[in-house]
Amino acid sequence: MARIPVHTVDSAPEPSRDALKGLEAKFGKVLNIHGEMAHSPVVLNAYAAIQQVIAEQGTFDAATQQAIALVVATVDRCEYCQAAHTGGAKRAGLTEEQTVAIRRGEVEFDPKLAALMTLVRVSVSDVGYVPDEVWQAALDAGWSDVELTEVSVHIALNLFTNHFNHLVDTDLDLPAAPAL
Repeated sequence: MARIPVHTVDSAPEPSRDALKGLEAKFGKVLNIHGEMAHSPVVLNAYAAIQQVIAEQGTFDAATQQAIALVVATVDRCEYCQAAHTGGAKRAGLTEEQTVAIRRGEVEFDPKLAALMTLVRVSVSDVGYVPDEVWQAALDAGWSDVELTEVSVHIALNLFTNHFNHLVDTDLDLPAAPAL
């Protein structure tokens, strides 16, 4: 059970309302995570700002962004984010079977993506440390220095949401991700 109530746009603190309205428009409703983040305008607005910068300046396509999020959520054991990003990955063109494979670390269907997912999994598992051979394998698979640098903000954003959900015990308001 969630530790804090979920705000609506009308009940949210005034400084959270614009961001909450934008997220409601983007996702079709106020998701529990966003309604809970609205308690702290700094939390909700920071989240929305990072999302906006990624949308405007990021280099990864939607499927890759969702795959990154799935790996982070799986390593971090965030059921909410696994559910959210399974849905997002399917909307971005991945199959449910591919989302499960990504979460399991079995990305044989795309060797380039597999190299990046290995880097993400290692980074999250070891608080950011990545051995040279994992970095080089990602470069050899075709990822650029720009992309491997950018992946850090995707990891950070997803760690932020995972930890937020763990902290406030967000109730799932989305279809659950398939069991592994």
